[in-house]
Amino acid sequence: MKRILLFLIALITLNPVNAQRLKAYQIYNKAEDSVSFEDMVNALSHYDVVLFGELHNNSIIHWLELSTEKALYRIKGDKLIAGAEMFERDNQNALDRYLEDSTDAGELNKEARLWPNFETDYKPLVDFAKENHLRFIATNIPRRYASYVAKNGLDTLADLPDNEKTYMADMPIDIDMATPGYKEMIDMIKEHAGDKAMNFVAAQAVKDATMAASITDNWKRKHLFLHFNGDYHSKEYGGIYWYLKKEKKRLKVAVISIAESDQLQLPLPENFIPTDFNIVVPADMTKTY
Repeated sequence: MKRILLFLIALITLNPVNAQRLKAYQIYNKAEDSVSFEDMVNALSHYDVVLFGELHNNSIIHWLELSTEKALYRIKGDKLIAGAEMFERDNQNALDRYLEDSTDAGELNKEARLWPNFETDYKPLVDFAKENHLRFIATNIPRRYASYVAKNGLDTLADLPDNEKTYMADMPIDIDMATPGYKEMIDMIKEHAGDKAMNFVAAQAVKDATMAASITDNWKRKHLFLHFNGDYHSKEYGGIYWYLKKEKKRLKVAVISIAESDQLQLPLPENFIPTDFNIVVPADMTKTY
């Protein structure tokens, strides 16, 4: 019996998987202390808006988004509103018909410009809202206008008919190059984009401003608006966050940021600027596309 016990102890000691168990994710708060999912959700429930940054092709993050939506619903009930970058403002009517069960997913796919990974990654978020009679807001500017800005500049949107301007934030849209993300973006593209580099930043800004406007237009007092967007749209308190605070300084906004790590314990990367909550996932996680 003693020999068997010693053998088992040796096996556990020598087995690296047992010695350091694999993690799918690790959450940190702004002070860079590790926290549980439950701690994060409880804290988020006291905010007006939560910007959940994501890596579009990471299934663990998509699962955490759905888990967060469910957990916040348990706390907030019908005072939870959801919305996402992945749905454009001119598709709101089609999305509403689906939420009201007056059309099916096939019709929604025909009427709206859904992302290729809608079925696996975003339909569960919408379906949860549908099942629980929650509002789900299409927050983004239609991509044709963002593309138009990238080619022709932000000022050209002023020439659009008034009915088309309802699909975007009110003009003029300020762009502050000190906003986190924008300087980094222009530094990355200026070598290839040349004198049109600022147009690409403007296209990003019109998306951020429109999503912020969609949130403030649909947020209600004592409600929580849970918004799903690419991490770059809110990282380091830039993008959507910047425009939200510009319009409504008193709005209590939390940002969830995402990072990847190739270390087993999933520490925050060096030089990472934390926001309210920060989720680190394995860098070698299989990408969904």
